[in-house]
Amino acid sequence: MRNQMIGKCPVCSKELEVARLQCPHCGTGIDGRFQICRFCQLTREQEEFVGIFLKSRGNIREVEREMGISYPTVRSRLDEVIRALGYKVESDEAEIARSQRRKEILEALSAGEISSDEAIKMLKA
Repeated sequence: MRNQMIGKCPVCSKELEVARLQCPHCGTGIDGRFQICRFCQLTREQEEFVGIFLKSRGNIREVEREMGISYPTVRSRLDEVIRALGYKVESDEAEIARSQRRKEILEALSAGEISSDEAIKMLKA
């Protein structure tokens, strides 16, 4: 069994580069500087989380159940994976502001201050 390739330096935590590729069949080797795939940069814990997340088809409740963790922990781990893959994660503040805005729109609809058509337009904006 082969060792799994790591993506980050164990000393400084910076991204590693691959310096040599070799065919296991004929022994042909290629030296150079090659990038490691994004997913190779995940920690083992992140890789395990991604596997469970994909197996659950992104169903956060299923991930919660299988891993025995709370919804906020699932979201936090998902954000960690997204960052590790090099993508930006929308701040929690922006999500809270959007959630508050949705709540205000639905309250206005419930109080009869706006129509359902107006509420739909506002929620889509």
